[in-house]
Amino acid sequence: MTTENEKRIWQTVQAIPFGRVACYGQIADLAGLPGRARLVGRCLASVPKQGWQGKAVPWYRVINSQGKISLPAGSEGFIRQTQLLQDEQVVVIGNKVSLKVFQWQPDLHELLFHLDY
Repeated sequence: MTTENEKRIWQTVQAIPFGRVACYGQIADLAGLPGRARLVGRCLASVPKQGWQGKAVPWYRVINSQGKISLPAGSEGFIRQTQLLQDEQVVVIGNKVSLKVFQWQPDLHELLFHLDY
């Protein structure tokens, strides 16, 4: 059963545009769950394979507040996340993404029209 928090988090992650990244804490804040960055990580780990509401949840666009991929370097998930980000022209050097260049900074329009809560 999907919780209300999962719905909010997945919907927020679905709003991250192609070629952009967001931090776990940023997603928590935008989902109305301030201080719940770890919850975001747990929810992203449990995204159904078929996505949510018929859309993929681009979990790989979420990184930590230092701009780093949080999965263990060299792991299958780390390699997959790196490749998916690079497929979107997000530059990953080592395990780090420049937040100055690639971090999603949603405007009011994006928030009002893409998020239902």
